[in-house]
Amino acid sequence: MAYELPVPSFSRLDQADLRKAGRDLLSLALMDARNHTLFLIGEYQKAMEGQGVDFPCLPELNPPLWELGHIGWFQERWIGRNLQRHQGPRADPNATPLASVQPQADFWWDSSRMPHDRRWALSLPPLGDIKAYLLTTLESTLELLAKTPDEDDALYFYRLALFHEDMHGEAFIYMAQTLGLRLKLPLPAPGLVREPLWVPATRWRLGLDAGAGYTFDNERPAHEVAVPEFEIDAQPVSWTQYVEFVADGGYDRPELWLPAGWEWLQQQAQGDEGRRAPRHVEQIGLARAGGQGGVLQRWFGHTVRVAGWSPVMHLSWWEADAWCRWAGRRLPTEVEWEVAAHQAANRGFRWGDVWEWTGTTFHGYPGFQADPYRDYSEPWFGTHKVLRGASLATRRRMKSPKYRNFYLPGRDDIFCGFRSCAL
Repeated sequence: MAYELPVPSFSRLDQADLRKAGRDLLSLALMDARNHTLFLIGEYQKAMEGQGVDFPCLPELNPPLWELGHIGWFQERWIGRNLQRHQGPRADPNATPLASVQPQADFWWDSSRMPHDRRWALSLPPLGDIKAYLLTTLESTLELLAKTPDEDDALYFYRLALFHEDMHGEAFIYMAQTLGLRLKLPLPAPGLVREPLWVPATRWRLGLDAGAGYTFDNERPAHEVAVPEFEIDAQPVSWTQYVEFVADGGYDRPELWLPAGWEWLQQQAQGDEGRRAPRHVEQIGLARAGGQGGVLQRWFGHTVRVAGWSPVMHLSWWEADAWCRWAGRRLPTEVEWEVAAHQAANRGFRWGDVWEWTGTTFHGYPGFQADPYRDYSEPWFGTHKVLRGASLATRRRMKSPKYRNFYLPGRDDIFCGFRSCAL
């Protein structure tokens, strides 16, 4: 059995300006997010056909029951149990929270204290009990929200909880792809393929200021950056383009890879010959006469033929960087990506099908100050790479050309691709 992502009952609940949502709209959006979460876990149950929702330990994924409980725990921790919630980003993260309605919630679901490997060994409550916990904590959240002023600081943690749940909703979807569960998500729709775009030199205000609705701590503070002129692809690199790299021996030429990337590649065994293509690819080769390219990829448990114009997907930063070296191009910096998304949108700059790797290592902007949820950004500075855009599994209210996603360069389970710039 397969599912299609449901259309929200109120389209207003999935608009990009939800970062500025007031109390009433935010209340509906929180209910919408929770319904989406419960829908997804229900589809996991159906897909497993009686096998439950327990899976073997995978290094990049969380156990589904842990993921579900963590969503409720996060909301309760920062809203229902947080006596300083009205202070928003000025709240003291070290202040003692109130007790949870679930006595073992902190032990089970506090991601700061429960290492990833141990999450798979936990004896978690049954699914029904976790659902009851999510219902109780959401009811508490909505009751508190009804008494909250329509002010950015007062609404800060409610907005954070909404977007946190949306992030984990996307995680449930790419986890289903990794596990081969037969869930249904449409592949990217075709679009016009345009020539690369030339963007003139400019001074750009990177990031956001406090007071502009909800902002993540790594998006602040706004600051001006000088950006030289550059050429950037109008759309992400396609399978047709990537197949040529594979056919030219791209996976066998160490001179195309950074040393750490080559080491990563040697560790990625896919059969006796090792890795020869992005993750989930079963067959890849040059186009035959009249064809669009021979790419077969696993898509939620099915083998599908991928259209040549479709963006290459499920590849690491190392692979994106190696393709650029082979093509005599480079990954865009995150500020170049952001400038192009704003200034070249009316000239055909297309984004939103895949998260896009950039050449930028994840760091805080000058003057960065961590918000109370300390583990969101700062621990990952210097080790992760910035991705921009959104994927076909991202809720629309999460999509912003200012949003900074970030992952280790070896991650390829997410719906990620890339575009390139001229040297």
